Amino acid sequence: MNQKIHSNSKAMATWVGRMVKSLGNHSDRLNAINIFPVADGDTGSNLYLTARSAHDAISRLETENIGELLTMASRAAMESARGNSGTLLAVFLAGLAEPLCGVERLTAPVLATALERGKVRAWSALSDPVTGTMLSVMEVVAASARETRLRSDLEPESKAALVEVLDAICLAAEEAVVATENELGALHQAKIVDAGAVGMLIILDELRGALLGHTIDPAEYSTLHGYDIQDPHIHQGVSKETGVEVMCTISLDALGAATLRGQLDVIGDSVIMSPVNPTEDGYRWRVHVHVPEADHALDVIRGIGSPVNVTVTDLCTHDG
Repeated sequence: MNQKIHSNSKAMATWVGRMVKSLGNHSDRLNAINIFPVADGDTGSNLYLTARSAHDAISRLETENIGELLTMASRAAMESARGNSGTLLAVFLAGLAEPLCGVERLTAPVLATALERGKVRAWSALSDPVTGTMLSVMEVVAASARETRLRSDLEPESKAALVEVLDAICLAAEEAVVATENELGALHQAKIVDAGAVGMLIILDELRGALLGHTIDPAEYSTLHGYDIQDPHIHQGVSKETGVEVMCTISLDALGAATLRGQLDVIGDSVIMSPVNPTEDGYRWRVHVHVPEADHALDVIRGIGSPVNVTVTDLCTHDG
């Protein structure tokens, strides 16, 4: 195969950098079609700022270990994650990193395994996962990578096999984004696709672009419903959810984490909990929840442990 493939840690660092730039360029459009789970117009901003934290953490890191690179990126992203979309991106990166520990060159089988792990981590982090979102893209992409490997007659470790998987997952991601419009009632009514799902498509396109040396044409996304510069800020016409978004980091053992998740499920929604890194007695957890009042959630959290890096954002005035 004559096509040059970049599949080492430098290529993955390039991917994170390209991810940040592309999400920044697309953030206004993603914000404009952000109506789920809250019509607060900030999905693009949240994805961009979270990805930027990941990039900042690895900008001077020199390692040949892809897993080490992505672990550092994911932990920084988790600690600084913004909103539902940013938190799920950070969790996805953490999942990707796990099978890549010690890996110096990305291959088709390893990528398929990493995408599966990223999907599992993201779906399990949510108490009430919903299809028709970026989770659907993760699921379809992981399945596409797995099925492509099963059908392929190419040498698993070959560059051609990696290209085959990259091509397949980006095509599957685009199809999954288009499908979101009919998977969520709110999206179908507004005649748009899901903002977080488009963000995942952009992220995966940039992965393929970084490894294959391709430039992504922004016009490729112009056919997606609602993703047209002539129809800005669709989210402003959707009724806003009242309440606040509470996020924090807290160190808990397994029982404490399960207890906190259960209590947050009772008082709020959009509950996301994912381990950041291990501690002596358990893990540092990143916590995200939407609740009517911040004080109630913070009382519950402080009843279990000692939160740090606490942020409270008003869902009514949040506007990217």
